[in-house]
Amino acid sequence: MLRLTLRQVRAEGLRLLLSSLAIVLGVAFVAGTLMLTDGMRAGAYERAGAFDRHTDLAAYAGSRPLSPALVDRVRAVDGVAAAAGELTGTAGVVGADGRPVLGYAVLAAIPTEPALQSYDVVAGRLPQRAGELVLDERTVAGQRFVLGAPVSVGGAGGAARPYTLVGAVDVAGTNRDVGGPFIGLTGADALVVGGERGYGRIMVAARPGVDPVALADRVRAVVGPGVPVRDRAAVLDAAVAEAVRDLRQFELLLGTFAAVAVVVAGFVIANTFAIVLAQRSRRTALLRLVGATRGQIYRATLVEAALTGLFASVLGVLAGLALSAGLGALLGGTGAPVADGITVTARTVLLSVGSGVLLTVLAAALPAWQGTRVAPVAALTDAATRPARPAGRVRLAVGALILAAGVAALLGAGTTGQVPLVAAGGLLAFGGIVAFGPVLVPALVRVLGAPLRALFGAPATLAVANAVRNPRRVAATATAMVIGIGLVSSFVVGAGSVKAGIERAVDARVGVDFLVTGIGGELPARLVDELAARPELGVVHEQRSRVTDGVEVRAAHPALVRRTLSAVDAGDPGAFGPGSVLVHRELAAARGWTVGTTVTVAGRPFRVAAVVADDRPATAGGRVPTGHVVELVDADFGRLFPAERGYLAEIDPADGVSPDVARSAVESVVTRYPTVNVLDQAAYKRMLTGTVDLVLGFVTVLLGLAVVISLVGVANTLSLSVVERTRETAVLRAVGLSRAGMRAALAVEAVLTALVGTVLGVALGIAVAAGAMAVVARVGGDFTVVLPWGRLGLIVAVAVLAALLASVLPARRALARPVVAALGAD
Repeated sequence: MLRLTLRQVRAEGLRLLLSSLAIVLGVAFVAGTLMLTDGMRAGAYERAGAFDRHTDLAAYAGSRPLSPALVDRVRAVDGVAAAAGELTGTAGVVGADGRPVLGYAVLAAIPTEPALQSYDVVAGRLPQRAGELVLDERTVAGQRFVLGAPVSVGGAGGAARPYTLVGAVDVAGTNRDVGGPFIGLTGADALVVGGERGYGRIMVAARPGVDPVALADRVRAVVGPGVPVRDRAAVLDAAVAEAVRDLRQFELLLGTFAAVAVVVAGFVIANTFAIVLAQRSRRTALLRLVGATRGQIYRATLVEAALTGLFASVLGVLAGLALSAGLGALLGGTGAPVADGITVTARTVLLSVGSGVLLTVLAAALPAWQGTRVAPVAALTDAATRPARPAGRVRLAVGALILAAGVAALLGAGTTGQVPLVAAGGLLAFGGIVAFGPVLVPALVRVLGAPLRALFGAPATLAVANAVRNPRRVAATATAMVIGIGLVSSFVVGAGSVKAGIERAVDARVGVDFLVTGIGGELPARLVDELAARPELGVVHEQRSRVTDGVEVRAAHPALVRRTLSAVDAGDPGAFGPGSVLVHRELAAARGWTVGTTVTVAGRPFRVAAVVADDRPATAGGRVPTGHVVELVDADFGRLFPAERGYLAEIDPADGVSPDVARSAVESVVTRYPTVNVLDQAAYKRMLTGTVDLVLGFVTVLLGLAVVISLVGVANTLSLSVVERTRETAVLRAVGLSRAGMRAALAVEAVLTALVGTVLGVALGIAVAAGAMAVVARVGGDFTVVLPWGRLGLIVAVAVLAALLASVLPARRALARPVVAALGAD
């Protein structure tokens, strides 16, 4: 049996080629993902301690930052050779053209003590005194900065001021390389630019021969309780943990997409083996008649599957090399740090090949078992003329129940606000489609085929009849497409709905002409005061909030407050001003506050001007009950919380001032602050929705491979069906069906199969997106399902076009054999 199996694999290699292609693509995704993440992980471990090469101990800030005075006390500890405070934050660089250098910038305090300096200097030197600066070599080269020249840098601490550029450093590939400039200053300057009151940690270099345990104890005694002190090993472990934390999440994301591709490949492989084994019924019967047992035939089929899987998996690993490079280039285009080169490990190769072989064997197991159940005498009949076995009643009943449970879960997700219900509903609905597919898919083929029959006549009629001839086969082929198309559609609909919700929120709640936003952080100190001092500007409001005594306190502007209110329960918002507050209805009901009541906020008395409702989502992140909000005018809020900063300022021109003049006034101030940006409403919407488009594009590219694999399944099924229908095709050609008619029949059959899978996938994706949007709307925000018909239509069009291409090779194969020879085919 083994020799027979090997000869069979060699003889029918072409027949298994397309099924092997599905395995190749699935394994390539797994291998490419592992290679990419292996390389990123290796780089992360290698670079994790890049800035701690000389750190023997480190004290980490707890609830409060570490003051410069504490650094001086640690430096004076017996056994300490050097100590320096370190912080990382964000700032901005003014380029040679007077505009901010684009990209998220990293600000770091660089030790002035040589014993702690771990940066790789490529030009000049590191800063030694206040007023000196180093930048990354890419920014220095790109802006053509000259060592010794002034470079303006600003951050949350205030407007940009000039610093002397004394060096360029190499931070490429480290956790301080995030696509924008790297800015290195002395500790005191970094605190000022970053607007910080202290450091995030204190780095310590020990004197030679000092016992590290005893030194750590002495440092702990100085810094006091609540400030953890870690030795060198713990410092490096913490750096590694930080470096690979985001990588693990990214690896999980890619692994999810790889799992989707593998599942789709499994559907294709199982369907392929089911068709191939059905076409071998005569051969199987003959083997049974000459003495082969069911067990021998079953094991021989599994060996064939294993050999096929092994060959395809090896090719998949090789294809994974190219895919890894492609994913690296794709991520590199987004600014994400990626590894140099491709990392191939024995673990990756063995896991990829093993998963491919296991997937093939498992996918072939059920068709192989079913193939051995055919009685030898019955199997001697022509396989093409035997009626297909319909789906059992139990399967249909279970499928209907699972589908109903999935729909119920998606409906319940919105009412309960439970995200797991969305995932469970999507999985159950897909399971119901798979189980109920032998009835659902043929019915949809007939419905969608009706206009094609009227349009193309006999070839389309023949195509519909061929497609529904074997309900299980067409259902398996179509449902393989449902996974990829469903996920792509859910992301497309979800992204479109989120974008529409964001745009509606901006239209409803931002009625000003201009917005000033912080780039990666809070607005700099004094920026809003400078804007408010400009006579061309009438309204300047910084959105700020603070939680105190179980209440979210928000800053508000009397001229803007009515734009965000959905209802006024009592009082007059027009009376809102200094010394008064607006109380949201939930807080008023909970504490019994009414209009005119004097209430205490942060220890100061205020009068309730009105009780209102506001649809804006809470900004306190669940730290206070929903609706427990008090709004104060900007001046009162500033007196209560002078250090509180916001991320957004709303600006309107003064009466009689044109928008162009007002914008010029805003830009004249903002130019001195490289960490902020001025936007109009349209640009603000694009900024908020840009990430959605980026994620959607990334997800669509990754899920596209699953769709390609499912389309391979369409071509595979069609090609194997052509072999099965060799005599029938010859008869049709003998009675007058033209070559063009045969091509049309196969093309329509492929299109109908793909179209049904696409329609079911789009419907499933819309349902999942609707459940997700209901959950998001319940959490907060005006989010409803918006169907992007253009993108959904593009998905359908691409699927139809791909199906047409998938029909080319099967049609060529059907027409390649002479009619007389085909009539005598066995």
